Order: sequence, then C-alpha cells, then structure tokens
Amino acid sequence: MTTYIAPVEDMMFLYENLRNNNNYNEIEKYKEITPDLVKNILEEAAKINQNLILPLAKKGDENPTVLENGVVRTPPGYKEAYKKFIEDGWTSLSCDPKYGGQGMPKTVSAFFDEMLSSASLSFKLYSELSIGAYNCINHHATEDIKKKFLPKMVEGKWSGTMCLTEPVCGTDLGLLKTKAVEQPNGTFKISGQKIFITSGDHDLTENIVHLVIARASDSPSGTKGISLFLVPKFIVNEDGSIGSRNGISTGSIESKMGIKGSATCVLNFEDSIGYMIGPKNKGLNSMFTMMNLERIVVGIQGLGLSEIAYQNSLNYAKERKQGKSNNKNSKNAADFIIEHADIRRTLLNMKSIIEGERALCFWLSQQTEVSLNHKDEKIKQKASDFVSLITPVVKSLFTDMGMEITSDAMQIFGGYGYTKDQGIEQIYRDNRITPIYEGTNSVQAIDLVFRKMVNNNGDIIDEYLNMIKKEIQINDEKIKPFVQKLEKKINIMSNFTDWIKDKIKNSKDDAGAACNDYLKVLGLIAIAHSWIKVLEVSFKEYDNNKEFYDEKIQTANFFFNRVLPRIESYYLTASTGSKYIMDFKFK
Repeated sequence: MTTYIAPVEDMMFLYENLRNNNNYNEIEKYKEITPDLVKNILEEAAKINQNLILPLAKKGDENPTVLENGVVRTPPGYKEAYKKFIEDGWTSLSCDPKYGGQGMPKTVSAFFDEMLSSASLSFKLYSELSIGAYNCINHHATEDIKKKFLPKMVEGKWSGTMCLTEPVCGTDLGLLKTKAVEQPNGTFKISGQKIFITSGDHDLTENIVHLVIARASDSPSGTKGISLFLVPKFIVNEDGSIGSRNGISTGSIESKMGIKGSATCVLNFEDSIGYMIGPKNKGLNSMFTMMNLERIVVGIQGLGLSEIAYQNSLNYAKERKQGKSNNKNSKNAADFIIEHADIRRTLLNMKSIIEGERALCFWLSQQTEVSLNHKDEKIKQKASDFVSLITPVVKSLFTDMGMEITSDAMQIFGGYGYTKDQGIEQIYRDNRITPIYEGTNSVQAIDLVFRKMVNNNGDIIDEYLNMIKKEIQINDEKIKPFVQKLEKKINIMSNFTDWIKDKIKNSKDDAGAACNDYLKVLGLIAIAHSWIKVLEVSFKEYDNNKEFYDEKIQTANFFFNRVLPRIESYYLTASTGSKYIMDFKFK
C-alpha cells in the first residue's frame, strides 16, 4: 500500500517567501491571513488527507462505483469520509463568506487541491467540480439563483457538475444536440444526452446541481447559439427545501482504466427544468469561468499524483538492495538501489520537476487572485492575460510530466511496480486521465498557439517573457550561472515564437505540428523562472536553514542542467516543419 506525507514544509516555504508580488499583496481581503493561520490549515489538511482520504484510494479501485436500479453507489467508506470532509469545512475553503465560505485565497486552496489529488483522485472528483460550478454560478447567475443554490453547495451538502460532452461532440461543442425550450414562467425544458460526466450521479449529497450547455429553440447553429443552464437533480422549492425529482436519469456509468471510485456518467435529460445562467447564446463564455479553473486544477492533479509517486519510489529506493554500485567504498554484496547513479538521476528528475511545478502553481494562484480582486483594472487585465496564457501550460505540462514521473516511479519498483501490491500501478492508471479530460493536451497546445499568444490586449507572450527578463535581473553572483542558463533558453523561446508567428500566417500545418513542442518550451521557461525565485530566497537565507536550502539549491542545479536543456530538442524538432508529416500516406 502507498504511503503519503503532505509536503507542508515546502508549501509553507512558498507561502512565506514567495509572496513578494506587490499586486497580490495589495489585495485588502487577504492582508489579515497570516502564515500561522495558513500553517494551521495545511497541517489539518495533511491529517485528513493522510489518515482519512488516502486509504480510500485503494478501496475505490478495488470496489468501483456501481449503478443499481438507477442509483449510483460510491465505494465503501466514501459516505463516511465525505460527511467528515464537509463537517470540517473543506468544501468551503476558498468560497465567499457571503455564502458560508472561509474566504481563503487560491494560493491556499491550491495546496489543498494538491494534497487531495495525492491522497485519492477518485474521492477528490466528487467535490472538485462543485467548486468550479460554484465559481461559474457566482460570476454569472442572478442573485436569486445564488441565494437559492450557493450556500448548500459551499456547505458541501449539494454538489455540482459540468455537462458539456455529447455522443456527437466533445471538443467541437458547436455540434451539440441538447435542446432548451423556454416556458411561460421563464424556465426552460432541457432535453438531450450528456456523456463522460464526472460525478454526474452519486449517493454523497442531497442534491446535484448540473451546469448544462444546450441550444435554445430559436438560437443559431454553432457555438454562437449555445446557452448555459442550471439543472438540479431535485427541484428546489422557494423556501430552499428539496422538492420532486427532475427529469434526469443515469443511463450508465463508465468502466474505466483508472479513477474507478469516481462515477463517470451518461446522463439523460428528459424535459428537465432548467434556469438560464448568464446571457442567452453566451453559454460558452459563462462556462469558461468553470472550465479554465478546472484546467488549472487538473494540472494540480498531475502534480499531486507526481508527488505521491515520488515519495513512494524514494522510500523503495532506500529499502531495496539490488546490484553492486560503482561506489568504491562499498563492501556490500549488493547496495540499496538509491546508490546507483541512474536511480538517483531518475529521483532527482522527479523532485526538480515537482518542486518547480509547485512554485509555478503558487505564482499562477497569485495571478488568479489579482485578476479577480485587484482594484486597478489595468493590473487586473494584465494578470488575467498571464493566467490565460499559462493555464494550458499548467494543464498540459503538469499532466504530461505526471505521466513521465509515474512511469519512472513504476520503473524504480521494477517488477513489484507492475503488481497491485505496491499501489504504484494504480497511481499510473489514475493519472492517465489527466492529459485527456478538460480538453486534451493536444487541444491545449493548439489553444495556446492559435488563441492565447496574441489577444485584443496585445502580444501576451512578449509581455510575459519581458516580465521574466526583468524579474531575473538579480544582483547575486551565486544566482548568475542559473540566470545565464535561463536567458539562453529565453532567446530560444523568442526565436521559436517568431517562427511560430510566421507559420501561423504562412503555414498553419507547420504551426499545428509544432504546438506541443512550443507549449513544453514555454512551460519549462515558466518553471525555471519559478526556480530562480526559489534560489533567490535560498541563497539569501542559507545560513538560517542550511540543510533545507542546500537541498533546494542542489535540486535546482539538476533542473537547470538536466531538464531545462530539453528546450533545444523541442525547438529543433518543431522547426523541421510539417511537410514530411502531412505528405505521409497512411494505409
């Protein structure tokens, strides 16, 4: 069975030392949130994830969700754990106090998301979509709807879903068939089928609030005619009590490779009563409030699963003897495998990526808060642009790296990793969905290159790179070698960007074939930028905690020498173009 110790020390290091973002620090409502308070929250979060949630991972895998007589039943232990989960207030962590939330910043809730992803991704998914649905409703619904639905969702007694995909459409939502017919009282009757709906039905909450995209009967075809509707499993009466069952049924639940404790449902809507959220025919705009948040959270899922995979492979490497190392001082017939150079390389690869990703995620959480809450509209907009740019990077790179790390973890375990006894193969299987859902990583890369690099506010990628160049001008000789390495890679990134922009105009296939490589280059630059911030603190505070900061410096050294150079390969590969790809005749 896998073990897990929440990385509270590293999280607190980031919270205490990387908060030097002036824009973030200017947000009034977070000024009273002290490091001591955050530490208390994270320590309690560690307890519930390590002691209560972690055992559910194996239980959910061995006893998947089932559909019995139209009722979806969650694995053993889920109900009891969920009751404790909401009693302790974890569903309300980042929600508005107006609706019963605790009002914590996303810098804190992101840490909790990581812990929960490490402990049990299947269990996490029952509350995860609720937070996204909460944010969407809070931003776009009327006050009446907010008052009726949000308090129970924040409390965790009601959950939420996102209903987009249909048998005829996934990425191309303009093809959707679900219809919405307006009624005399202003409600709509929703009819259609949605597939791959995470937590679409279950027995953990009293009600489930579905956010459904559909086309009104008088709306145009394509994406321009899509509206968003709130469709509850049970009708909510005017006094807030639960009424009759709505016209929603579960057709089936998917039998999956991983996340078996999570109910992935086919939902049938048959004249279901729904309420329009946001303007008519602007449903995708409203839904993107939820989708963009979820994409970041999916990236954090990849990070969380990487962390638990790393911890268990490190522990195993310290315990498993196999082969004699090249250490001349060793007199053992066989050494612990952690003494072998290649195993140490693999572990450091994991560690350097994970800690860099966590630092980048902290920065992105800050930018998200600035984009939502800063008083200066220009500052808000720039932060929003940065969030938009980096969201597909976090979603794709973190999950791709998660696959690399979980695969390497299995390799360290050898044959034992392939068996179910150690739990590593489950982590690998559970993680395999993360590069797929919430928009495949290929789609994220295409979105980055063809939509996010330049928008109405100008050349965002140049703004981002210039910001990095400015922030890494640090007057410390110890950091200069790292800065110089990053500056060289930024130059490659700039050349790559110019090449991409030219290809978008003159050869879209060349640009399309280069999207994934471009995203990875940008992601590695972003992680390296975060490592520079960590190094600045590490060298400055070195004497105060030599062991901790020496480990940070050595880990960063590995990243800059072993991981960051991947950029050259990605650029060289991409710049070969697409002709030999597009001209190939598949038989």
